[in-house]
Amino acid sequence: MPHPTAKVSLALLALCIAPGIVVGGTLDQIKKSGEIRIGYRTDAPPLSFNDTSGQAAGYSVELCKRIAAAVKDHLKLKELKTTLVALTSEDRLDAIVNNRADIECGATTITLARAEKVDFTLMTFVTGGGLLTLANSGIDSLASLAGKSVAVVSGTTSQSALQKYLQKNLIDAKVVSVSDRNEGMKQLQARKVDAFASDQVVLIGEILQSGDPRAYSLSSDLFSYEPYGLVVRRNDADFRLVADRALAQLYRSGQIEELFNRWFGQAGLQPTPVLRAMYVIQALPE
Repeated sequence: MPHPTAKVSLALLALCIAPGIVVGGTLDQIKKSGEIRIGYRTDAPPLSFNDTSGQAAGYSVELCKRIAAAVKDHLKLKELKTTLVALTSEDRLDAIVNNRADIECGATTITLARAEKVDFTLMTFVTGGGLLTLANSGIDSLASLAGKSVAVVSGTTSQSALQKYLQKNLIDAKVVSVSDRNEGMKQLQARKVDAFASDQVVLIGEILQSGDPRAYSLSSDLFSYEPYGLVVRRNDADFRLVADRALAQLYRSGQIEELFNRWFGQAGLQPTPVLRAMYVIQALPE
C-alpha cells in the first residue's frame, strides 16, 4: 500500500500535468511562453469576425490587441507573440477554463451565472436584444411577432431572454433554435422564419455585411439588457487588473470613441447615451 505522502505527491503531479490546468497565473504563463492567445468569434461583426482576407478583426479584437500591448509592457518583454484563436458561441467559455486561450474577445454578455465559471473585465459595450426582419415584413416591434416565427442562436443569453420576454408579455411566437448566426441569417433570407433575434449590435453587423442594407429592418424596441465584457480565467486578479487598466486608459483618454467610429462609423452610428455613460463610469482613475 503506497505511503500517504506518496499519494499526495502523485496527486500533485497529476494536477500539474493535467491538460488545461494553469500552474501559476496567466501572466506567469505568458512570460514563460512569450505568447498571449486571444480567443475571438469569427461570426460577430463588427465586434469580432474574420475579414475578407480571413484575418481576425473588429472592435473587441482591437481592444484585446491593446491589452496584449499592455501585458507586454507590464512584463517588460522585448517581444510578445500574439496568437488569434477562433472560437464559437458554444466553446468560448470552455476555451478560457481549459486554457486554450488567455482572453476571449467577442460579443459575450456578463452574467452572474457565467461568473460562476469565468471572470470578466470592465464592461466593453452595452446593447440589448433586438429583431432583424426583411424590409416591409410588417414586423416593426416585438409585439408584431404574434403568430410569427423567430430564429435565435441556441445557448445564448438572447435565447433565454427572448423566451422570457415573449412569455411575460403573452406574445405567441414560434421560437426556432439555430446553431449560429449564419444559419439564422440563411433562414431569414429564405423566409423560413419571419425574424432573427440577437444582440442589436450584432444584427447591425449583419446588415453592414449583407451588401444590401436596405433589404433589412431593425425592430424599434429591445427585449434584454446586454452588458459585454472580455472573458478571463476565474480568480486571476493580476491578469484581469492589467486588462482593466488598459481599458480604463482607453476610456479616460477618449481613444475609445476613435475605435468605436472605426468599426461602427461606416453605418453612421454614434454611441448611445447608455454606452457613453458606460465609458465614463468605467474610466476608473489610476
